[in-house]
Order: sequence, then structure tokens, then C-alpha cells
Amino acid sequence: NLSDCPNGSRWVMDVFNECAQDGRDIASVVLGLVSIFCFAAASFPQFYQACKTGIMDRALSVYFLLGWLGGDLLNLIGSFLADQLPLQVYTAVYYVLADLVMLSLYGYYKVKNRRRGFAAPINAAFVFLSLGTVWTVSLLGRGAAVAQEPAAFKGRSLLSAGGDEPGPKPFSRSEIVGFTIGSVSSVLYLCSRLPQIYTNYKRKSTTGVSYSLFALVMLGNSLYGLSVLLKNPEPGQGEGDYVLHHLPWLVGSLGVLSLDVVISFQFLAYRRGRPSTREERDALLGEPGD
Repeated sequence: NLSDCPNGSRWVMDVFNECAQDGRDIASVVLGLVSIFCFAAASFPQFYQACKTGIMDRALSVYFLLGWLGGDLLNLIGSFLADQLPLQVYTAVYYVLADLVMLSLYGYYKVKNRRRGFAAPINAAFVFLSLGTVWTVSLLGRGAAVAQEPAAFKGRSLLSAGGDEPGPKPFSRSEIVGFTIGSVSSVLYLCSRLPQIYTNYKRKSTTGVSYSLFALVMLGNSLYGLSVLLKNPEPGQGEGDYVLHHLPWLVGSLGVLSLDVVISFQFLAYRRGRPSTREERDALLGEPGD
């Protein structure tokens, strides 16, 4: 309703139902849109790299993929509990689908390269997927009832609910649920990087891993963090209280960014190292062991 936002941008109101009253708010929306594009495009370079090298099961840690999927599943659940707009819901669904494709490729190359059936991590992956799907479906059925009251929490979202109350904004019941989900989601995003850092260190190689994947995620997280910080607080809400309400997603985006910087240094450190481990050469080329 433009009557509640007399000086706001009409296109932002029409598309996102958000009041953007000045250049700072519009910049927040634009940066958020670009960050969504970066996240959406991040998986494609890894798909190509997997098909090119055929060693995805050795290059990527399955726990990295599972942690990423867990974070995106919680993001999807939170988008329903928060009653987000279709744009946020559709992008959350896309993230989960892209993660499932990535895990499917991992399982395919695991079987193809070892020909010993599914290893324990793959079994854990499919159990995780099954439980996550059942949990998501059950929660979606109750999402509409829980999300009757608008909430300010958003996972990878551009929007925040409006409010005119002066002073610190109290947490609503739905917001507390979303805050908890966002916190767990951020922890999963953070923890997912540690197995991949260890896998790169153990192999002393980043062959089979696409740096574009991490570069796009780093760019997306940077832009997302800026979009949240640029957004003007609600009328009567202080900057500190605004940051507190968005803290889980800020920690998740900026914390993951710091760990992806570590992975970037690994790409630099191992770029002149051996292209693959002996195990990879044995499996792919059939060379005898030492």
C-alpha cells in the first residue's frame, strides 16, 4: 500500500511489497537480487567440473554437500514459516533441487569409480534426504497456520516486516521459531566448509573442485551481507536492534565468507601441486601402485 510508503519506489513495492524510501533501501534490494543470482548460478560450474574430471567423489566432501543441503532445507522451511513472497520461496526450492543434483552426481561417480556399491557416506546422504523430505512435507502442511502473524526473519531474503513501534522491536512467536531455524541453518552452512577444507588439505590438491563455485558463493554472501546492513531499520528501531534481529543470517553469510577465503588460499597453495593423488590415478587410469 503506497499510502503507507508515500516516498517509496513503486517498482520495489509492486515486485517485493517492500517500502524503499531512499537510495540506501533501493541499493539493499538490488544487492539482494544480485546475491540471489550468484547463489543460483554457483552450482553450474561444479556440474561442469564433475563431468569433465570424473572425480567428484574424491574432490568434494560428502559432509560438505550434506551440510549445504541441510542449511538450504532449513532455509526452505523458514521461508514457509515466515510467509515469504513467492520469489523467496521459489529460490529456496531451487537451492534444494540444486543440492540434490549435486549429491546425485556425487553418488554416481562414487559408484562408477569404485564399483563397490554405495559407501557409508552415501547411505547417510540418502537417509538424510529421506528424513529431510518427510520433515519438510509435514512442516509445510502446518506452515500456513503458524505463519499467520508476519515475521521479520528471512533466510537469504531481501525483505523484512514493517512495524511502527518505538524502541526495541520484540520477537514474535513466529520470529522466535524462524530465528532458531536461521541459527541452525547458519551453523550448518559454517560447518559444511570444514570437511571440504580438510579434504583439500588431505589430498594436497583441488583438482575436481570448481573455484567458480566458491567464488560465486563468496560474491553472493558479500552482497547479501551488504544488502542486510544497508537496509534502513524500521521507524523507531535502532541500528543495534535491527542487527540483532538479522544476526543469524549475518553470521551465516559473513562467517561462510571467511571460510571460503581459506578455501581460496588452498586453491592458490595447491595450484602447482600434483594434479591428483595416487588413488585417483589408480582408479581413473589403471596405473599400478607403488
